[in-house]
Amino acid sequence: MSDIVSRVQSVLPSVRADLEALVRIESVWADPGRRDEVHRTAEMVSKLLARAGFDDVRTVSEGGAPAVIARRPAPDGAPTVLLYAHHDVQPEGDATQWASAPFEPAERDGRLYGRGTADDKAGIATHLAAIRAFDGDLPVGVTVFVEGEEESGSPSLGALLAAHQDLLAADVIVIADSMNWTTETPSLTVSLRGLADCVVEVATLDHGLHSGMWGGVVPDAVSVLVRLLASLHDDDGNVAVKGLHEGTAADVEYPPEQVREETGMLDGVTEIGSGTVAERLWAKPAITVIGLDATSIAKSSNTLIPRARAKVSMRVAPGGDARAHLEALTRHLERHAPWGARVTVTPGDLGQPYAIDATGPVYDAARSAFRQAWGTDPVDMGVGGSIPFIAAFAAAFPEAKILVTGVEDPATQAHAVDESLDLGVLERAATSEALLLEALGALDR
Repeated sequence: MSDIVSRVQSVLPSVRADLEALVRIESVWADPGRRDEVHRTAEMVSKLLARAGFDDVRTVSEGGAPAVIARRPAPDGAPTVLLYAHHDVQPEGDATQWASAPFEPAERDGRLYGRGTADDKAGIATHLAAIRAFDGDLPVGVTVFVEGEEESGSPSLGALLAAHQDLLAADVIVIADSMNWTTETPSLTVSLRGLADCVVEVATLDHGLHSGMWGGVVPDAVSVLVRLLASLHDDDGNVAVKGLHEGTAADVEYPPEQVREETGMLDGVTEIGSGTVAERLWAKPAITVIGLDATSIAKSSNTLIPRARAKVSMRVAPGGDARAHLEALTRHLERHAPWGARVTVTPGDLGQPYAIDATGPVYDAARSAFRQAWGTDPVDMGVGGSIPFIAAFAAAFPEAKILVTGVEDPATQAHAVDESLDLGVLERAATSEALLLEALGALDR
């Protein structure tokens, strides 16, 4: 234990320097103008892994962003562990809202700020620290897989897994792209909601009309859309779409003041839905309107708007099927438009939910590693967000044990302004992973 801790601590300064260099690269695959930056991060990751002792390092692409695969063979009889992270990041949004430049890492109060410091370039850093701690003498076979388009929904992941399944095959898969209960309490993520989204368009007219001439007789599309979107929830904020799956969640304490503190809910705003916070976050569907297209206020006139659109995002509870849920959502939207308005629903992305049976020797080893590195047992938690590629990994490697870990915490603000990484969490996460590799190498062969 003490040896692993000291070895991880000794490599952390170099790992942090590499993390900061990665953060300075604006690897936003969703922005066509910055796709060259994604190629730059792939190149840097390749070099870092080669320097870490991986002789077989490849940059691959199957019609999408570049991914890096690096391999070290297993010692005789030892298992192979696949370490996953991604090198692409979310757009920074309005840079003026950041306390410091989004792509220039800055430390404040023990946290490292910048886009990708946590999600998920810190996942790369965690893997590098654990690998470097063994100074080339790894106790297990290690394959590192660093993807380049996770923040865009991993559209080419299926093709990557199919084309390189022999390179990626492993006994254990560690996915470093989730969060911890607090900065002092680690977590194993054991369930994730799926995702389904669509664009709904309503139309009431074939052209705009003077609102003074026809208002009060002819419905406008925005009013129709507002009423249609309101039908997605009941008065308590529960999802009102019929036929959606609901599951159960762990009995963990999540008091209202913690919700308010972690979310920044304004005074007077109340929670929505019924059931415990864990149930609503992890085991029930959720529907959110994430975008609207209509005439802007700046361009508005006294006109009945003929068409309006909204993008609707739905989270699917583990045990449900994302495609079936999207069909249920589509039926609801088509049947609930008021005043005979025409409705067109265009399906979008799908990602299946996933639940992990976190029992057995591999998970026992993981919990022991967490306990040693953090000084406390991990919380088995669900995640309200979606990581659809986990279901893809499970389908490609059905015999592999999947561990979902990460370096985020409730204050990380992934995807938002002022994203940050707690540097103490990085150290403990890297130590946990190094201890896990050591323990997996010692399992009965």
